[in-house]
Amino acid sequence: MLDPFVFDSRSESCKKPYGAVPCGTAVSYTVRPLRREGWSRCVLVTQREFSGQTAELELPCTGQDGDRNRFSGIFSAPAEPELVWYWFRLFREDGSSILLDRSGYHGGEDVQSWQLTVYEESSTPAWFGCGVVYQIFPDRFCRLELPDPAGMVGSRTIHENWSNLPDWRPDAQGEVRNCDFFGGSLQGILSKLDDLADFGVTVLYLNPVFESASNHRYNTADYRAIDPMLGTEDDFHHLCQEAKRRGIRVILDGVFNHTGSQSRYFNADGFYSDTGAAQSPDSPYYHWYSFHPWPADYDAWWGIRTLPAVREDAPDYRDFIIRGQDSVVRHWLRAGASGWRLDVADELPDDFIGEIRTAMEETAPDSFLLGEVWEDATTKIAYSMRRRYLLGQELHGVMNYPFRTALIAYLLGGDADEFREALESLRENYPPHAFYSLMNFLSTHDTPRILTVLGADHVPGSKEERAVFRLSPARRQLGLKRLRLAALVLFTFPGAPTVYYGDEAGMEGWEDPFNRAGYPWGQEDSELKSFFSKLAHLRREQPALQTGQLHWRWTAGSLLVFARELDGQLLTTVVNAADTPQTLTLPWFGDTARDLLSSEALSPADNVLPLTLLPHQGLLLTT
Repeated sequence: MLDPFVFDSRSESCKKPYGAVPCGTAVSYTVRPLRREGWSRCVLVTQREFSGQTAELELPCTGQDGDRNRFSGIFSAPAEPELVWYWFRLFREDGSSILLDRSGYHGGEDVQSWQLTVYEESSTPAWFGCGVVYQIFPDRFCRLELPDPAGMVGSRTIHENWSNLPDWRPDAQGEVRNCDFFGGSLQGILSKLDDLADFGVTVLYLNPVFESASNHRYNTADYRAIDPMLGTEDDFHHLCQEAKRRGIRVILDGVFNHTGSQSRYFNADGFYSDTGAAQSPDSPYYHWYSFHPWPADYDAWWGIRTLPAVREDAPDYRDFIIRGQDSVVRHWLRAGASGWRLDVADELPDDFIGEIRTAMEETAPDSFLLGEVWEDATTKIAYSMRRRYLLGQELHGVMNYPFRTALIAYLLGGDADEFREALESLRENYPPHAFYSLMNFLSTHDTPRILTVLGADHVPGSKEERAVFRLSPARRQLGLKRLRLAALVLFTFPGAPTVYYGDEAGMEGWEDPFNRAGYPWGQEDSELKSFFSKLAHLRREQPALQTGQLHWRWTAGSLLVFARELDGQLLTTVVNAADTPQTLTLPWFGDTARDLLSSEALSPADNVLPLTLLPHQGLLLTT
């Protein structure tokens, strides 16, 4: 063999099976150094993250591959979920040795180990990863009537004009209160269910819907009540029923790390008749919070005093949220929700998340648990602890921020191979069910709008400039071309493609709150929306795009080509992100090729398909 590598963790000639493995799996390792280097022994060194155990396994010489020796052996993965870090040490007859890790050969300092994720096999609902997700910020999606905020918690104001810019300037105390509302409602979402179903949506992810003093509702005031501006619990139940009738499930946002200071439980302003923790140490909720001392100083999320942090280890809080037969988690699943997205999952203890998973499986076995994690979820460290999110007992899937970051970098002039490397790293580290259950997205309520990012040639320096920023016609056209490519990758890549409300309509906006304006009903970019809908329907119609194996076919410079394969069907995504034409020749075993986006027929010859791609052109090819 002429393979240039000594060890490649992604090659089955060196490690089998590929990637993460279930507990107890026999993993085959083979190291292939050049014979002329004189290595006579090879040892696999493993270190377990959670148990702290280090061990060595002798890999006997099992033969030769051309000019290479082959050292092979079987490693038994731990019986419990683990992260196993590993590297190799090679020895000569004279006793000299060298270490082999991801950086190559070296003397042994600053080891860059490979990772083996060992997970517990468990059931993951398939409907999420196979589906098309639509994220709604409830206050800004659809308003049927102008609400009256009288008698509601907080000092709410209402924008009569749906097209207004959200308030962003600090008040007299220097605080941005997020207390301006536009009046979107559950009934408004219900009124658009047919449109959403026609668009191709199968899952609605709703930002928080519980009673709250702010428009984003991440400062929960009452976990048991739908915010009255959105509607009632009956409205929620009806929404879930009607959505299900159209083949759409609903996922709720659970904010369990902190409450609002104006909540029923903290009650800093005395709005509720209950005695809150801020009012008396005798409050039944006092032990939910940490005071230093009461009442002036308390733990708060990122120091924001309107978001007092809760003690997730407080038994009565855990009973209220998870354990009780009518706990918050269980109650809203029974009311019609099909899953939960956990806000700031890295702020929640592992056992807290694990108990939520258990409660969900007991209450609604087909429900899905999603976590907000911004990094590789298998290597995430929070509060000096390595997290266990995807090892089989906690989250089913996570939000895939690395996908967004890598895709934007590629579309703005980066190398397609860097996109491949970023996503292949996740595929190697994640259990397969978790990789295929990732929430992939281009924008969220926490990021700038994707059209603005892809179209702007600079980021305005001041917030006042960003508030009024709009792309010029030329920059918008460039952004739209790039956005179509981004959407093509989004809908054809493994994981659940997720559309943040209005991205498909051509909405613009920098950071919060400029990314949270009202949906532009009647003013959508109809061509862009049709393109998104076409992709959503292709995703639903083509099983290979839902569960097909991923194959990287070409990744270099501006050209990104990958395929999805299932039961003999091969669908190939081809993207040219350059502003100049590009040529490419693909191996093609079939009589014809057809682009599912344009319906154009292409002609292979001698098992190759020559392609000339226009600037910013994308194809979805099938035999």
